[in-house]
Amino acid sequence: MTIVITGASRGIGRGLFDRYTTLGEDVIGTHRRAAPDGAPGRWLPLDVTDEASVSAFGQAFDGTAVDLLVCNAGVYEDKGHTLADGYPADMWARSFATNVTGVFLTIQAMLPALARAEAPKIAILSSQMASHTRAAGGSYIYRASKAAVLNLGRNLASDLRDEGIAVGIYHPGWVRTDMGGGRADIAVEEAVEGLAERFHDLTLATTGVFETWDGRPHPF
Repeated sequence: MTIVITGASRGIGRGLFDRYTTLGEDVIGTHRRAAPDGAPGRWLPLDVTDEASVSAFGQAFDGTAVDLLVCNAGVYEDKGHTLADGYPADMWARSFATNVTGVFLTIQAMLPALARAEAPKIAILSSQMASHTRAAGGSYIYRASKAAVLNLGRNLASDLRDEGIAVGIYHPGWVRTDMGGGRADIAVEEAVEGLAERFHDLTLATTGVFETWDGRPHPF
């Protein structure tokens, strides 16, 4: 099985990369600046905010079948900002360029490679903060971008069903990473194990799901 994971140089992406590599899968991880030192496997550069980079990335898979594309690359720049003087316009633009537009462009570029696989799948990492049931305030940019990518994934699931491509959207848990912080609920390894099970279970019959890392349906 050939698996492509964006934003694989650290955090959950790196955990998924290492897990699938250990299992002997053909895994391609992406990095924005440089591949991690000493990292095994295959790495390709990808800046999801740069159309030329995304186009070149897609062309690298000419003639290759990709079974699973994991859209993991994301940013959370507005943590701790205040409503009175935070959330500048350029932060909105950067965050949406990565968390939403970047996901769409990457999927668009990878469609030919996915179409070559027998049962292709796309996994999009969103967040429980995308849900209207988690409207606790704050983190407006991150919440809005993750809600947008949730909506994007649901609509892609509809359009790609007839192409035989299943799409799932997932909350990875509150994970102890650079983004999640040291006080988060679960370790990377726990999130990765659960997510890998979700990706395995994803089919055209369940396309469009929004699930937690441990298999619970999440309200939209």
